Amino acid sequence: MTVLWINLAIVFILSFFSRYFATATAIGTFSYPKIRPNKLLVLLVMLTFITVSGLRSGIGDTYFYKHIYEMNDFSWQFIFSQKDIGFGIFQRYLKKYCSSDPQILILTTAIITNVLIISVLYKYSRLFELSIYVYITGGEFLVTMNGMRQCLAAAIIFAATKFIIDGNCKGYILVVLFASTFHESALILIPIYFLVRTKAWSKNTFLLLFLSIVIALGFDKFSSVLFSAIKDTQYSVYQNSQEGGANIIRVLVDGIPIAISYFGREKLRRIFPISDIFVNMSIIGFVFMVISTRNWIFARFDIYFNLYQLILISWIIKVFRDKDQKVIYYLILVCYLGYYFYEDVIALGIIYKSAYFKL
Repeated sequence: MTVLWINLAIVFILSFFSRYFATATAIGTFSYPKIRPNKLLVLLVMLTFITVSGLRSGIGDTYFYKHIYEMNDFSWQFIFSQKDIGFGIFQRYLKKYCSSDPQILILTTAIITNVLIISVLYKYSRLFELSIYVYITGGEFLVTMNGMRQCLAAAIIFAATKFIIDGNCKGYILVVLFASTFHESALILIPIYFLVRTKAWSKNTFLLLFLSIVIALGFDKFSSVLFSAIKDTQYSVYQNSQEGGANIIRVLVDGIPIAISYFGREKLRRIFPISDIFVNMSIIGFVFMVISTRNWIFARFDIYFNLYQLILISWIIKVFRDKDQKVIYYLILVCYLGYYFYEDVIALGIIYKSAYFKL
């Protein structure tokens, strides 16, 4: 964990000063001046994330992906015999034109994933360093190293946020279809497009939250229908999962920022007019987390939605009174740090390994 703690300190300091040396413009969609963090410091933030993620040798399924990369030549026959052919083609050309060393797969994926995610945070976050901080302490950065292929798909779709804002349905669907060649589950984002462009906290929002509770309470019946529907897909293996449900603390971590956005919804819309999209995405992620308390596999879908909460958190501070904002800011830092320690040190016992540096 030493490397991960050092990473947290470095990127938070860099991202904080990137906002300190930022430029503010009054033009744009927002009532508050839009803060553009210093590009050079943002680039250093990206490079730090890429170094830590791209040079790892362990964590989660990293070994599994490295082993597959070493053992296969990724012939066209092999690629089309597998699911998610985009990822197969990606590996084919990496191995053919770059290197047969599997570290190139880890590094390249880390570059694409982190550059896309941080670029969107740079564009839409109100407090850039807070989004970066929660990206780590909320667990999303760790997930990019433990669910590499799905996070790559999520980052690609996250980069298409502008298409949702602009109402460019065709552009968004094309991006989702492309991302689904890396992880088929990305297809769920197609119907989601139409849901998140509606006004947050409408009747549909509360119906969605109510249904998630009903599904969680009646999970046995729901799961029998669901797994029957997906029995011929690559996800049928999760039917017999015995790993239990997601931690209730994770559900609370997801739910509190959403609750704050509800109570401050009017002011949030004034200062961040496109906030409904980020609120709706966060709510859908929360719904999956509620259901995942009965079976952890549903938490995997939250990968697509939690990225939007990173931006939402950076804005909800501004719904508080000016004199309270600094207190809320520090409270978020402390609470997420506590959660990070609990989740990664106590609950998961994460050990970071790298053949390139040891601390």
